[in-house]
Amino acid sequence: MMFSDRADAGRQLAAKLRYLAGAPVVVLGLPRGGVPVAAEVADALGAPLDVIVVRKLGVPFQPELGMGAVGEDGIRVIDPEIVAAAEVTPEELVAVEARERAEVARRARRYRGGWPRVPLAGRVAVIVDDGIATGSTARAACRIARAMGAARVVLAVPVAPAGWQDRIGADADELVAVATPGFFYAIGEQYRDFAQTPDETVIACLEARRAATASPAADPPGDDMEVEVVAEGARLPGLLSVPAGASGVVLFAHGSGSSRFSPRNQYVASVLRQAGLGTLLFDLLTAEEELDRANVFDIGLLARRLAGATQWLRARPGAAAWAVGY
Repeated sequence: MMFSDRADAGRQLAAKLRYLAGAPVVVLGLPRGGVPVAAEVADALGAPLDVIVVRKLGVPFQPELGMGAVGEDGIRVIDPEIVAAAEVTPEELVAVEARERAEVARRARRYRGGWPRVPLAGRVAVIVDDGIATGSTARAACRIARAMGAARVVLAVPVAPAGWQDRIGADADELVAVATPGFFYAIGEQYRDFAQTPDETVIACLEARRAATASPAADPPGDDMEVEVVAEGARLPGLLSVPAGASGVVLFAHGSGSSRFSPRNQYVASVLRQAGLGTLLFDLLTAEEELDRANVFDIGLLARRLAGATQWLRARPGAAAWAVGY
């Protein structure tokens, strides 16, 4: 047993990361258990704290065994060896993935509470979890950070199995672990207290660091409204935000693998709102429609949905005076 709890693990990990002090760092915790660890690292480095929401894809008859992971921005990592060994069918994989993608969206919405992602472009992304087992979720998180423009990706954990570098491969530029015991069975064995981390703890960690690093230019939440855009009879979930006095609203039409919770889309939307424009981020397909890849490339269908969303927006009270952009 190496750590009394996640806070202790975070302090020990922060000591290994002192060389990053002064660098343009953003610390990214993997919810839920990785966030208290990451909070200690962020405090020690004086860096902003954010989350990257990733969900393990558990084998249907053995959920603790990960056969891959999905994360924000459509990122997907699959371990074909485990899928084959567990004889998971394509239909079972699709069902597990759909369920976990819905949970990714729910958690991202709950944890951020309307705040935009901390920008990663040109910065050092330090991704922190409470330990590494198969590495699938960590790899997915690294790919998200790289897709958001991080100049360097550092994966840092208190404990990992020997040879974990081979599991992560080139998804991270640097790998840091406090300990890599020769006999490794489970992450929890390395902690005296490994109780589940509730959502409330994750949110409290984020809010505390946000307050410590707040700047006058921050784009606070408060005008994001969850809506249901009705287009062609389909009910499409969306986020509508219209600042007072806005002269126009920008509709976000995402490509394949993107959504209203895409970090890149949310960051661009926050910049537009700072400029006084409204934003409507919505999904062009329902969750069920997204499972059929043919729909993702049905340009006629997507164009009709965009036109329908425009009509829906125009029908809202006060919308007649708004210019519409895409």
